[in-house]
Amino acid sequence: MRPEDHIADKRRPFTGAEYIASLKDGREVYIDGERVPDVTVHPAFRNAIRSIARLYDALHDPKTKDALTCPTDTGSGGYTHKFFRVPRSREDLVGAQEGIAGWARQSYGWMGRTPDYKAAFSNTLGAFPEYYGDYADNARAWYKRAQETVPFMNHAIVNPPIDRHRPPEDVKDIYACVKRETDAGIYVSGAKVVATSAAFTHYNFMGQSSKTATEDLDMSVMFMIPINAPGLKLICRTSYESAAKSPFDYPLSSRFDENDAIFVMDNVFVPWEDVFIYRDPKRVMSFFPGTGFVHGAMFQGCTRYAVKLDFISGLLAKALRATGGDEARNNQILLGEVIAWRHLFWSLSNAMANNPQAWQGDAVLPELQAAMSYRVFAPDSWPRIKDIVQKTVTSALIYLPSSVKDFANPAIEPYLRQYVRGSHGIDHVERVKIMKLLWDSVGTEFAGRHELYERNYSGGWEDIRAQVLTGAQRGGGLKAMEQLVDECLADYDTNGWTGDTWTSD
Repeated sequence: MRPEDHIADKRRPFTGAEYIASLKDGREVYIDGERVPDVTVHPAFRNAIRSIARLYDALHDPKTKDALTCPTDTGSGGYTHKFFRVPRSREDLVGAQEGIAGWARQSYGWMGRTPDYKAAFSNTLGAFPEYYGDYADNARAWYKRAQETVPFMNHAIVNPPIDRHRPPEDVKDIYACVKRETDAGIYVSGAKVVATSAAFTHYNFMGQSSKTATEDLDMSVMFMIPINAPGLKLICRTSYESAAKSPFDYPLSSRFDENDAIFVMDNVFVPWEDVFIYRDPKRVMSFFPGTGFVHGAMFQGCTRYAVKLDFISGLLAKALRATGGDEARNNQILLGEVIAWRHLFWSLSNAMANNPQAWQGDAVLPELQAAMSYRVFAPDSWPRIKDIVQKTVTSALIYLPSSVKDFANPAIEPYLRQYVRGSHGIDHVERVKIMKLLWDSVGTEFAGRHELYERNYSGGWEDIRAQVLTGAQRGGGLKAMEQLVDECLADYDTNGWTGDTWTSD
């Protein structure tokens, strides 16, 4: 049974209830030494799953449907999330931005690998299926399938951090590799990292990162795989959701934990209709620059991150007001910097949406220069913002009772009311609530994982900068910059000005 079989009306996406029901499929998920019989009720995943279900419900809610959805272009007569359809105009990209931001606001920017993330891949399948050569029909079929029902797809593309000093083809006992081929499909074994949210996705795209792509034919493969495929095992990291004592104490950890998993394939069968690239090193190595995926992935990532910065800017302002630190000049300056970071990433998202690049046929892509700028500057911005929070809020981040239960103890509640009250008329409960939310943003294990996530979202810091240079060299941008310098150099020589515009003694 396919996940989409749970949808009552195939002309529309999943509802929240249908999404939850579709996860009860026998998938092999492990955490804390045990196999999880049902991820939808397990304390490690249940609220994150409900956060995703909330996104699906928003596609049908009359209050949000128009902002999030548009008609399909497949002939189904249905509707889809705006980012799942091929954009063909500036208006389409602005609409997609609205759809991405609308979903991101449902988690205040804290869930990054929501179903629209992989729409950055699936929508390119409809614009450029020919990229996949002999598997072009598979691309067309998956574009239609993804657009019409909006399944939760994600990806696992990075090789495990093992033997990185060796060529990938020398580590076939670890890295994903085709073991045999049949008339019906291929069998694959190996591991990938990090499969974010995999425990509650429908499908994972198994690809190769550009940094470790190889010409080895057995490793030159990309395909889509259902999470309940026999032989696919997910070994999850610790759950911040299950460790959260209460929503009051851990308001983010308790519902937005995108659990990451070790993605293990043990002789997993992949039918030919789910294969995109096979034994084709050239296509594997050109996937990121050649398919348009990077444009869309950075567009989704930047827009989601801009929403997160809306949230942290407002939260920091509230925290400073609660401590009375809002009137200190140095705190005002640093809060202004956080807001400027917010402005920067919204500007980059707007540039991507409003300056479309012509692509295949009448399809367009988000503007690449802004996308690459986001890749470079976002990883440095979040640690800086965290540093500003710590410098401005200081000890107030931990000048807090242990849990919400302390308010119910009459022996200490009066002291909390007196000594832990907020400034500007804010009472003790509201002050603690604000600070607990801020601590869950910058200080908990959930927050630490998010800092690592933002730092490494787009790859290694050297690679993302090198790719900006390569793009400028190949696209002619760097040459134009040097020509501007050449014009300046031509204005003068050892004898003085070369023209008659300027004068000198």
